[in-house]
Amino acid sequence: MAESLAHKKYVCKYHIVFTPKYRRKIIYYQLRADIREIIKDLCKWKGVTIIEGHLMSDHVHLLLSIPPKYAVSDIMGYLKGRSSMMIFERHANLKYKFGSKHFWATGYYVSTVGLNSATVEKYIRDQEKADQIEDRLTTKEYVDPFKGGR
Repeated sequence: MAESLAHKKYVCKYHIVFTPKYRRKIIYYQLRADIREIIKDLCKWKGVTIIEGHLMSDHVHLLLSIPPKYAVSDIMGYLKGRSSMMIFERHANLKYKFGSKHFWATGYYVSTVGLNSATVEKYIRDQEKADQIEDRLTTKEYVDPFKGGR
């Protein structure tokens, strides 16, 4: 569905993936809720629509509709930069893990999405289920060699 600005209609959808620094599996519990709230607020303030989004333990998937007055790189710089500052304000203990105000890794993945975005939306929704199934299949219990038992 086309969105509009003054004198223009547009369909500019982008599938974006970005990760925490060192791809740490850190997006859990309260941090997850805070990151979700922060990203929603930042997108709302810029007029960016979140069509679909999902926070995984070590990466973020977003399907965004970005107005053509903004470059994708500008929006990503804004989202990652401002969210880092806001995350460190709310969770000061993270500075010991990250050592600086850089929560997100450098770079991101982006691809354009045509008029039929249902496939990408479904992929983003189902990503967590696929990761959980993979974790169950690859989980191996290790025996502690120092306990003397089998």
